[in-house]
Amino acid sequence: MYMRATRWILLAMLLALTACGFQMRGVADLKFHTLYIQGPTISISKPFKRSLAVNGVKIVSAKDQAELLLEIMSEAQEQRILSLSGRGLVREYELFYTVNFRLRDPSSETWGEVQTIKGRREITYDDSQLLAKQLEQERLYNDMKDDAVRELLRRLMVVKPVQGKPRAADLKSPLDDTVE
Repeated sequence: MYMRATRWILLAMLLALTACGFQMRGVADLKFHTLYIQGPTISISKPFKRSLAVNGVKIVSAKDQAELLLEIMSEAQEQRILSLSGRGLVREYELFYTVNFRLRDPSSETWGEVQTIKGRREITYDDSQLLAKQLEQERLYNDMKDDAVRELLRRLMVVKPVQGKPRAADLKSPLDDTVE
């Protein structure tokens, strides 16, 4: 009797797990295999490069070897007061994390628009738990940075570099330099 009930419970749990739509995260479907990154090194550079490597993208050291160019413009962390107590003490902070970047196809001379990835979290604050709140703030910033890496990969998934298109320098003929 006990074994029969256990089997039914196990079967119900398996059916519930498959019915919830759970699916493990796979690799990103990136349309390019080489990427050139320029700009300052930011705090998400290592995890971003690791994610690219897992997805089969090689980071190259020369622009002419890349299928896509990525320029990191800036990274910023900001903290604003969200609320005060009746005595004028800070009770909540609002944390912000922002990354600005832009993309360019190597065959083009113009960069795309600057894209921004933003993260925002709220944190309660208590002077009596200063160390714990600092650790919580650091953890929240790290979570926002992890989210930014995933969002950057999602945005790169929709980019389709031009394959086989001649570059502007290849289209220029010797006759173009002559003055009429």
